[in-house]
Amino acid sequence: MPMNRAHRKICSSEEWARTTKDRILPWALEDVELGADVLEIGPGYGANLRVLVERVDHLTAAEIDADSARMLQSKWGERADVLHADGAELPLPDASFDSVVCFTMLHHVPTADHQDRIFAEAFRVLRPGGTFAGSDSQPSFRFRVLHFRDTMNTLDPVTLPDRLERAGFTDVAVDLEAESRRLRFRARRA
Repeated sequence: MPMNRAHRKICSSEEWARTTKDRILPWALEDVELGADVLEIGPGYGANLRVLVERVDHLTAAEIDADSARMLQSKWGERADVLHADGAELPLPDASFDSVVCFTMLHHVPTADHQDRIFAEAFRVLRPGGTFAGSDSQPSFRFRVLHFRDTMNTLDPVTLPDRLERAGFTDVAVDLEAESRRLRFRARRA
């Protein structure tokens, strides 16, 4: 996993799980209809997964890190389908999900090209009318320190709408939450 030890400790903590449940997901998914079949790309240690599994009928999670995928499978495998897979090369059929989500993980994707391939895959596996939604952090001094010797490739809120539209999405919206330095996005497959 492309995170240093301190970062891994934070992301696997109960405090982070509460933050995602109480602050990040409510804001990121405000007014988003997830539908019955949802794919989460990059669940990491499962802080978001454990909230989503309570909200949707069927959850699939695609995690690139093998150890994390095994941990998620052992912990959540009875309630979610966990795949060891790169979000840019999903072993899933076209048009199979009502929504695709990803939270606080895109900045760990090393290049913009790789991020764009994740966007294209999210579009491919969405059903017509489906929503791609998520959130990520924006740079700050504290964020940069936390990512010392980590992969840190943050999304530019100015260019993100065009990138999502190039992947095929319509009705793209990108918002910033200034206080927390978070970005959220929503996009639809027509």
